[in-house]
Amino acid sequence: MKTDIVTIDKPGEMNMILGQSHFIKTVEDLHEVMATAVPGARFGLAFCEASGDCLVRSSGNDADLVELAEKNALALAAGHAFIILMEECFPIHVLGAVKRVPEVCGIFCATANPVEVVIAETSQGRGIIGVIDGSASAGMEKAADVAERKEFLRQIGYKL
Repeated sequence: MKTDIVTIDKPGEMNMILGQSHFIKTVEDLHEVMATAVPGARFGLAFCEASGDCLVRSSGNDADLVELAEKNALALAAGHAFIILMEECFPIHVLGAVKRVPEVCGIFCATANPVEVVIAETSQGRGIIGVIDGSASAGMEKAADVAERKEFLRQIGYKL
């Protein structure tokens, strides 16, 4: 077995979801979730088919995001992995619905951080071992950090 690191290519703080599924129907089901979850959201998604033709399947409502999702999926080339790139919405708006798609097996990350994907490759194919999502922890939050966190969540409307 050999390992590789694939850096997800995405501009700035664009949000993304990286997961694993198990069936070609994933592409259409994830498209429906994204298209109905947040009016005005733009997205591109791609899915690495792991049997049959083993193609990268894709969909979305923004050609540039679809192309970028395809590029990232092909770089991953990992069994039944999918990536969703999104603008004008955040993972918190769609993650629950994505998880409820019957084909979705799991989520590796949902983030705007830089992401590195740890890939294992054998004679059979490639798979995702895990992800590096952002930077390492720098220390423990202090009372001022707790107050700042709580204020921020209330300021953006996620807590009352």
